[in-house]
Amino acid sequence: MFLCRYQLKHDSQAKQSNSSSEVSVIQKGSQSQSDSERNFYRTEAEKCMEMEKSGAVSLSVDSFGVMKDPVTKKEETVWLYTWKNSVSRVAVKVISYSATIQAIEVPDKNGVIQDVVMGFDSLEGYFNPLNPYFGATVGRVANRIANGKFSLDGKDYQVAKNWNGKHHLHGGIVGFDKFNWTGFVDGNALVFSHFSPDGFEGYPGDLMVQVRYELTEDDALKINFSATTSKLTPVNLTNHSYFNLGGHDSGNEEIYRHLVSINADRITETDTESIPTGKLSQVGGTAFDLRTEKSLGVAFKATAANGYDDNFCVTKFHGEGVSFVARALHPTSGRFLEVYSDQPGVQFYTANFLPDPQVSSSPKLHGKGGGLYEKHGSFCFKTQKYPDAVNHANFPSTILKPGETYQHLCVYKFGTQLPN
Repeated sequence: MFLCRYQLKHDSQAKQSNSSSEVSVIQKGSQSQSDSERNFYRTEAEKCMEMEKSGAVSLSVDSFGVMKDPVTKKEETVWLYTWKNSVSRVAVKVISYSATIQAIEVPDKNGVIQDVVMGFDSLEGYFNPLNPYFGATVGRVANRIANGKFSLDGKDYQVAKNWNGKHHLHGGIVGFDKFNWTGFVDGNALVFSHFSPDGFEGYPGDLMVQVRYELTEDDALKINFSATTSKLTPVNLTNHSYFNLGGHDSGNEEIYRHLVSINADRITETDTESIPTGKLSQVGGTAFDLRTEKSLGVAFKATAANGYDDNFCVTKFHGEGVSFVARALHPTSGRFLEVYSDQPGVQFYTANFLPDPQVSSSPKLHGKGGGLYEKHGSFCFKTQKYPDAVNHANFPSTILKPGETYQHLCVYKFGTQLPN
């Protein structure tokens, strides 16, 4: 059966419970429960009761804390949604703050379950200035825009220069990752929405964005991004999860043991500030040739920067549909991750800018369970259109027009490679 338990946990004792709909509401302080809150639980409980059917995956929701909207300063509850697969024992947790993947639990070849994605146990952790977008939905434009400038229909636009004080990165100072998204349950899927007004962070057009998450019975986490606009505007959304299949806190020694392959025969060449030059470079004979499985520990040493932060141009074999993008295997545990997408690029990033343990003055970043997150202790596969595409006519276009719908599918599929 699909299990749907909606439960708020604040800092007081339970004031009300409803066993018939499996809803338990715990009020904050002595304040009475609002009509909107009661209606939320009644509506969500009814959805759960309606969707009861045979299946392995259940979805539940809980509270994860309270935050202030960065614009209105109004307090909002942040929700934690959890999928559990009763057969494989894979679990995925997503919070409404920045529509963030908070945890992914996967068993190893011996059945030992570990969380394989970076994150924090509390909402306060995500507010840490050192948080490098762990698990977040980033936009309006992910990755870089050179000098924070672009032109559309004869008009010049300037967006925030929040990367090295010179370039634009991941939507700016107050990007989509700084907001609490509105979520609702649709069957066994979760849909988040966010509205970005015309002119916010310098971008033109009112933009309505949705992100749809669903965990399937074969442990594929499907992420569907969509957006509509009132004016011409660039859109390039992605999920910014950091993975370590040896366990989120197992460090760079386990990352070096990963075997990685990426379905790409070209990369977008960049300058020393990671800004694309406009040239597409062949990977053959270089450290970027990951078309066949390579050990990350060996591959790192062949890179000029001792790590990757590059957009790989996905090889499309069957037109514009969903393609295999990348695969990572952690041989010790047997856990693997496969990535599929309909996007033309994927940013492979190996946490080069996380605190460096070799530098004594480097700050410490502690995550879930007090785990230490450091340089090269994780990696990202961020499906996307090419970085700075708005300034390169030869790149796949990121421009969304009124009346059109931006669509982007990313699939993270997890599994365990059992010994022969």
